[in-house]
Amino acid sequence: MIVGGVAVAVLAGCVVIAVSGGGGSSRTTTRASSGSTAARTVAPAGVRKKVAATKKKKVAFSMPGAHLAPRQAVPILMYHVIGVPTAGTPNLALWVSPTDFAAHVAALRGAGYHAVTLQRVWDAWHHAGKLPSHPIVLSFDDGYRGQVRDALPTLSAAGWPGVLNLELANLKDTGGTKAIKRLIRAGWEIDAHTLTHPDLTTVDDARLADEIAGSRARLRRYFAVPVNFFCYPSGRYDSRVIAGVRAAGYQAATTTQAGWARPGDDPYALPRVRINGAMTPAAVLQRVKATAAS
Repeated sequence: MIVGGVAVAVLAGCVVIAVSGGGGSSRTTTRASSGSTAARTVAPAGVRKKVAATKKKKVAFSMPGAHLAPRQAVPILMYHVIGVPTAGTPNLALWVSPTDFAAHVAALRGAGYHAVTLQRVWDAWHHAGKLPSHPIVLSFDDGYRGQVRDALPTLSAAGWPGVLNLELANLKDTGGTKAIKRLIRAGWEIDAHTLTHPDLTTVDDARLADEIAGSRARLRRYFAVPVNFFCYPSGRYDSRVIAGVRAAGYQAATTTQAGWARPGDDPYALPRVRINGAMTPAAVLQRVKATAAS
């Protein structure tokens, strides 16, 4: 990844407005995970009121060992497809079967972890919020049907929320707006993963604005949720991309760099813990433990 001090030009007077519905053509392949930045997204008053109302309707999850945690490091797990691949499916490492995923969750619970959203972590770091003992975030990239069909019931049975980093072109593949609303009702957090999953370091200024600020504006309009966090497609970002994320009003962004997220980190370069399809429950626990020092 390219991170460095580069001068950033800002689009003059640019306000990004949601203009169309989500959805894209169905895909069966999976991914490994213009010159200026986007202007800050200004949501219409009606959207802001809906977002405020949604905040008051948060699902209450149990908080064993609830404590103030302004300096606590938290692992953010990175999943992609939950499902069983067919013959010839590319990027098999991104696929975790529903059975294996359930075993991962059981192992994490047995080890004392308690899942939370990234917003809860952020609030504990910066707004005197509380975290349970051994907090962990389970994030899911892109948007695939199995994240709703299989991951949702598994996490719900555990009393855990998830975090979906949604690429809007994958909205149809995920099950459409009804599926995303199911996740929201179950207490999941919805964050932005661009419109079309490009390498953001290579796009021009206008597209950068649309992919970053535009995806947030559309998600907020479609689902009346805050969308306070961004996830870089394939972990690709540089100083211009970070400036665009900051200007769009996101509080922080996640990467594919290995490690636990810490309050002292650059908030626009939070690391995560990659979970691959071949990993056993024991291997997941070992990966989480091994990246704690990263």
